[in-house]
Amino acid sequence: MKIKKTRSIVKKLQRELKKVKSYKEQMAALTDEQLQAKTKEFKQKLADGKTLDDIMPEAFAAMCEADLRVLKMYPFDVQIMAGIALHKGYLAEMNTGEGKTLTATLPMYLNGLEGKGAILVTNNEYLALRDAEEMGPAYEFMGLTIAAGVKRDESEKFENDEKKEIYACDIVYTTHSALGFDYLINNLVKSSKERFLREFNYIIIDEADSVLLDSASTPLVISGAPRVQSNLYETADFFIRTLKEDEDYEVEEKNVWFTEKGLEYAESYFGIDNIFAPEYFEIYRHLVLALRAHMIIEKGTEYMISESGEVALIDASSGRMLKGVKLRGGQHQAIECKEQVEITQENRSMASITYQNFFSMFPKMSGMSGTIYDAKDELYDVYGKKVVVIPTNNPIQRVDCPDWYFSDSKKQFEAAIRLALKKHDTGQPVLIVTTMISDTEIISHLLVEKGIPHSVLNANNAFWEAEIIKEAGQMGAMTVATSMAGRGTDIKLGAGVKELGGLAVIGVGRMLNIRDERQARGRAGRQGDPGYSRFIVSLEDDIVEKGTDPEKLKKYIDGKRKISDRRVKRIVNNAQRINEEVGSNNRKTAKDYDIVLQLERKLMYDTRDMLLDGGTLEKDRLISIAEDNVDAFLKDNPNLDGPTLKRFLLDNISYSMDREVNVMDYKNKARVRAYIMARVEKSYQEKVATLNSKNAMDDFVRISALSAIDDAWIEQVDYLQQLQAAVSGRSSAQRNLMYEYHAEALESFRKMEATVKKNIIRNVLLSEVRLDKKNKLHILLP
Repeated sequence: MKIKKTRSIVKKLQRELKKVKSYKEQMAALTDEQLQAKTKEFKQKLADGKTLDDIMPEAFAAMCEADLRVLKMYPFDVQIMAGIALHKGYLAEMNTGEGKTLTATLPMYLNGLEGKGAILVTNNEYLALRDAEEMGPAYEFMGLTIAAGVKRDESEKFENDEKKEIYACDIVYTTHSALGFDYLINNLVKSSKERFLREFNYIIIDEADSVLLDSASTPLVISGAPRVQSNLYETADFFIRTLKEDEDYEVEEKNVWFTEKGLEYAESYFGIDNIFAPEYFEIYRHLVLALRAHMIIEKGTEYMISESGEVALIDASSGRMLKGVKLRGGQHQAIECKEQVEITQENRSMASITYQNFFSMFPKMSGMSGTIYDAKDELYDVYGKKVVVIPTNNPIQRVDCPDWYFSDSKKQFEAAIRLALKKHDTGQPVLIVTTMISDTEIISHLLVEKGIPHSVLNANNAFWEAEIIKEAGQMGAMTVATSMAGRGTDIKLGAGVKELGGLAVIGVGRMLNIRDERQARGRAGRQGDPGYSRFIVSLEDDIVEKGTDPEKLKKYIDGKRKISDRRVKRIVNNAQRINEEVGSNNRKTAKDYDIVLQLERKLMYDTRDMLLDGGTLEKDRLISIAEDNVDAFLKDNPNLDGPTLKRFLLDNISYSMDREVNVMDYKNKARVRAYIMARVEKSYQEKVATLNSKNAMDDFVRISALSAIDDAWIEQVDYLQQLQAAVSGRSSAQRNLMYEYHAEALESFRKMEATVKKNIIRNVLLSEVRLDKKNKLHILLP
């Protein structure tokens, strides 16, 4: 399907805008009470069969008037157009400073009228709380309820009852990670009373490119009970240190795999015949984890060693240290072993989902960002979403100057400081944007040497950074920041700054993608203000060193080989293009991996919901499951003997034995089967007699089934997380990795189904169960 041109979409939005504006005078003439009564009127129209599209022009006009009366801001025409686009399910590109926060009030109000909930997610707690607090009074004025789904202090958590109250509101502002984790937690509860989410309806994703693209490759994972700690990390780490590149393994971009020779060496080293055999899965998994830890996961860019001596991950898009976050599937422990720090406990992955699959669950999803059009093709391929570029309210006055190119970082930083001082000397505010935390420290050191007061923001604290970034447009201000620091906060110009040319943005280093650079430039020139931007790059930029032949680069950097600006430009831009392609491929791979988990997750969650909502397994279904279990047992034991049968009975059917088990003909499978099923019937009837209540028995079976499902599902999620890492090292065998992953995942799911059936019957027949005097059910699972 061909993506329609943005212009044709904009024309449609302009036609809808005229309809909204036709109600402007009518809304302005209403009293507050009459305007507020419109909400009830709109809800009645919806109840009478009207659609949201039918009432949109009038509802938007009503909310525009409410914004004016309560917030003292009437949305510009372009904001109304963007609001229409968001309601229609588009991803809207709005330039930085064009007022995305106010824009969102229009579609949020309209979709909140349905009573099904409208959610806006953004990048951090500061923005979610700020927007809910600032926009909330307008929604409340119009009679809708609003809440924020996050707290200022991340260590403080909401109780389930509080979450239920939050998500029951018409309007919810939260972060994408908080909402995603709440979804996973909501599907781990043990009773319907503990659930707090309602069915998803409408969502707006703020900073949509950051969420849907930059964060898409890393799934949200809830870790639970610790697994038995492996003793293979040290052994695998030692083995990897003995390997030779190109001979035993090969590296390409962010992938690494064993060669045939490397696999043969591993089999010889560990004394095994076939390293891909199921019984050697753990050995192979640990070798892949150690190989990745040493060869492609980079210290300083992807992780660092904290002051307390722990491996701390670094957020690639912000340079921020991710506190308490660990790589999954044992990868974190492999890095700890490589760095020779204390190996932390490896936990099971209890639940997992990618943002790609999570946001695709919403019947109606839209988003907005200042820099999303460059990724329009990928967004359409992955999410089926069209991107529309919203015109600016005023023409852009910012001057975007050509990049400066240098062969080494010393000249690059000197040029950046000279340019910053030249601007600063006139009183013009300067914002120096870098790609890495280490670069902000270098810039800061050079400014200190020049005696220039300045602020340094490393994207470590969204709350105080937002307060500082607001002041970056004041006369004489000098601010140094990573690209993500303070994102989402407008920089307003101080008195007299416009006359000096507005805010000057100086970018140091080629960024991970064009979107990040546009985001940085967009800090200046908001709402038609003047502004200036220039990027200063070199061959020693991190992205260039990763994506270019190091030997060739060294000759240019050391000056042993002359290089023109044109050649530097080509190398630098090519490195960025390669990085963008790698990022896109990684996101596609993550999505492909998650397809299996998505299908399995839906099946398991639907089953859980059925049980939580009062469903149960009737006796006929339990007997059928028991028969499947017995048939599988007999098939696995063709030469059945007495001890084996007794062990099966004790582990699955009953803790008591009778004489008949000792005297039967074990070769007569029909007789054995009939005997076991009779024992199943007897154990089942004992539970029925103990409880003496149909409702209590149904509850008991429901809880038994839920426990069996949850235990098996946690193991399955955990196994699939490990499997992803393991199959990535099989490229040398020239196999179709995704096919192998899907095949093994399907096989493990079938085994999981058998385990669930076995454990449901085991829980029902072997649990200790009773009703107390208040008819409360007490269960002790086996």
